[in-house]
Amino acid sequence: MSIPEFIVAVPARFSASRLPGKPLRLLGGEPIVRHVVRRALAAGAAEVVLATDDARIAEAVDGLAVRVCMTRSDHPSGTDRLAECAQQCAWPDDALVVNLQGDEPFAPVAALQAVAATLAASAAPMATLATPITDTATLFDPNAVKVVTDASGHALYFSRAPIPWHRDRYAVDRIRTPDAPCLRHIGMYAYRAGFLRVFQSLPTGRLEQLEALEQLRVLEAGHRIAVAFSPSAFPPGIDTEDDLQRAEAALRDA
Repeated sequence: MSIPEFIVAVPARFSASRLPGKPLRLLGGEPIVRHVVRRALAAGAAEVVLATDDARIAEAVDGLAVRVCMTRSDHPSGTDRLAECAQQCAWPDDALVVNLQGDEPFAPVAALQAVAATLAASAAPMATLATPITDTATLFDPNAVKVVTDASGHALYFSRAPIPWHRDRYAVDRIRTPDAPCLRHIGMYAYRAGFLRVFQSLPTGRLEQLEALEQLRVLEAGHRIAVAFSPSAFPPGIDTEDDLQRAEAALRDA
């Protein structure tokens, strides 16, 4: 699959309930957000944009080839923040925009390229990645989002619950994973820039509120999301102090 031209946008807000000031926390002696921006640059993006609501985060990427877009602080999701960014940057409607969360300092370059290529090859306005679940701890973990797709590789539903529910297997055994593995959703998205403006206009969905998953707003409104397998392992992001300590250890061992 050829790699199309794409933009990487990094939404990074200062407030975070579990790890306040997360983009500015130090990893290997540098703010997390600097590591994230470097991943975007390494992927060969035509443009890298940092969308933030805090001048301190903007200052943290000084010296890197990144455009800073100052956004409002009241956006309900990263995608809403990128919609404002798309308007400020005046991206054409057909531009491919990859959303790299500001807490993913180890995001694989191949994954960034793959989600852009998936969107380019699809008629859907949005694309994302998934990977097979190989352990039941992940399967039943509500913090690990699951996805099911149709025969053409488009998302049918995302959930924090185990889906699909293997009725007969789980009635007798919830220790082993099913023979047909479930898929874990990797929260990396690509959008056509014009769809970011559509997304912002959509009302918050009932399922989105119940599951606390912004991508359900898209499905509830009748739009499609193309799903592809991640070409490489996707290390976990940083949400807590424990995650940060694990990331420090991983960086030392690299």
